[in-house]
Amino acid sequence: QIGAFICGFIIFVIFIFPLYWMVVTALKTQVEIFEIPTPLWPRNLSLDAFKAQLSASSDTLRGFKNSAIIAVGATIISTVLSIPASYGLARFRFRAKKVMILFFLITQMLPSTLVLTSLYIMFSKVGLLNTYWAPILADATLGIPFSIIILRTYFLSIPKELDEAAMIDGCSRMQAFFQVILPCLKSTTVSVIILNGVGIWNDYQFQLYFLQKPAMRTITLAISTFFTDSKQDLGAAAAAAFIVVLPPVLIYIFLQKYFVKGAMDSAVK
Repeated sequence: QIGAFICGFIIFVIFIFPLYWMVVTALKTQVEIFEIPTPLWPRNLSLDAFKAQLSASSDTLRGFKNSAIIAVGATIISTVLSIPASYGLARFRFRAKKVMILFFLITQMLPSTLVLTSLYIMFSKVGLLNTYWAPILADATLGIPFSIIILRTYFLSIPKELDEAAMIDGCSRMQAFFQVILPCLKSTTVSVIILNGVGIWNDYQFQLYFLQKPAMRTITLAISTFFTDSKQDLGAAAAAAFIVVLPPVLIYIFLQKYFVKGAMDSAVK
């Protein structure tokens, strides 16, 4: 038990140290940041970096709002479309079903850069560049196959007799789906929403190419503006990075029971 505790503690330190260093860097002054060797804890705590990022005129708050709109929009679209699609793939028989499932699996193996050029051309022709819809649709397009693959496995684990029993009791197919089947996957659906939402929140590539106006920058793009040829504002970048990390951490803390239950169910199945 002592050996397991020591190994666990070492792994914990390795994973938590980058977060610790990010917070410490945000609390240091510029002089302390560039000292060699730099102190492990600031001698003079400074909140100037956080105050600058949380001011009304900062790009960080505007980027936070833009990221929230894109993440929520893309997550809603991918979830709403993937749930009935995964149910249909699990319950009904039709031609090319195996081909569709194989296609969804292949999309998870390909890098997103392969579709970047084609999406950019399509969005530019329909006038969606520099709007929220471009990254929302792009991120949702990548999130839907992942959600379908996960949710289809859970629908397959639910006996078909449950649908039949609900319809015998007077439910239509849609009523059986919404009132009987869907509540059985609450924890799994929340897990998929968390994974998709966090991935979209952290997206950088699509937002970099589709949002070129400064007012449309997301918070991940705003961090890159702290590093130019003439300056490297590490304190401001660390403070902004802390703001980026905060929402996913809070989501995991408050929805942990659903995420863990969904992961455990997946392992058992």
